[in-house]
Amino acid sequence: MACLNRFFWAAALALAPLWAGAGPVLDRIQKSGGIVLAHRESSVPFSFVDADKKPVGYAIDLCLKLTEAVRKKLALDTLTPRFLQVTPANRIAMVEEGKADLECGSTTNNAERRQKVAFTVPHYITGARYLVRADSTVQLVRDFRGLKLVSTKGTTPLKAVNRANNEYLLGITVLEADDHLRAIEMVERREADGFVMDDVLLYGLAAGRPDPSQLKVVGKFLTIEPLAIMLPKNDPQFKQLVDDEMKRLIRSKEAHAIYDRWFNQPIPPTNKPLNLPMNYLLKDFWKYPTDQVPG
Repeated sequence: MACLNRFFWAAALALAPLWAGAGPVLDRIQKSGGIVLAHRESSVPFSFVDADKKPVGYAIDLCLKLTEAVRKKLALDTLTPRFLQVTPANRIAMVEEGKADLECGSTTNNAERRQKVAFTVPHYITGARYLVRADSTVQLVRDFRGLKLVSTKGTTPLKAVNRANNEYLLGITVLEADDHLRAIEMVERREADGFVMDDVLLYGLAAGRPDPSQLKVVGKFLTIEPLAIMLPKNDPQFKQLVDDEMKRLIRSKEAHAIYDRWFNQPIPPTNKPLNLPMNYLLKDFWKYPTDQVPG
């Protein structure tokens, strides 16, 4: 009996590091043997579906690295990702309600959203600018006075342009699209004079259109947007694991290689590179990577 008791104590001690302080997300993943990764349909190059309807992109690759870190932490032989497509309008709710463990996309970390969800270290820092037709002369938000400007529902650029419109009494007709593809189509069809969104997304979307030369990205930054992977709030154990792995990826330069893969090399759907070297904002931020951002 003494030997048997020692066996059970040894087994309990061996499992203690795994379960000590395990939060609800890790507990759920441990029991199910799966992790749910939310993705977008058309946020090129962060998160989109390829010709085979497979989720791909910069944020997807980072999430797969995070998934592997979770697998190792839980000592699982395998950890199978299940992909859940989300939209700008429902992505926060999917994470908040526990239907997605990580949101692998192009979501801005801001104070309002942190009331509902958590964010890890930003994987990109961008700003909102304007996609217009090639023959357009607009450059600034004030140039849209009396014109039509579209953005995507549930996004920070939409709120920013509404704020500028009211502050400067511009009389802009602000339109809302359900997704990025619909917004860019509205510009092409002259249903809108411009599309305001994170500039990196605009470059990616324009590159995938039938005739990219008919579009251009213009203007100064209307906003500064730190984009980060979302995860459930009030789960410090899961967040610590994700944050630590993101910092490791950045410091080891693995994240830099993933960046290069999606921003400087040929990617779907055009199989052409975006040719977007890492900007100074992200370079500086990654010198001392943290989940703490202004705003």
